[in-house]
Amino acid sequence: MWRSGSDGDGDGETVVCIACGTSLCRSDAREYDKEGDRWSRRGKEFEHLCKSCYRNLCHQPRDELEALLVDVAGDEGLSQGAFLERYYGAVEERYGSADPEEPES
Repeated sequence: MWRSGSDGDGDGETVVCIACGTSLCRSDAREYDKEGDRWSRRGKEFEHLCKSCYRNLCHQPRDELEALLVDVAGDEGLSQGAFLERYYGAVEERYGSADPEEPES
């Protein structure tokens, strides 16, 4: 049975888009799951994106991404430049060159 609501926004809960900071009704937002599996709902708290930011997301698989980011960051506070250098090096080491001109080793 469908819930009835006079204002059309479900329970009226307001959420904040994690990308742009816009506050919006939860029913107008898209759920974001950093684990990439929004269908497994048990024990999860979802973050939210507005429709515009959701459309701009890359919807490609993110297998191993979070583990790679944790490995690259380590326990030390890195500058953005140092982090990006480590990340690029780790990606090349694991998956080969991102440069189409460069042959894979």
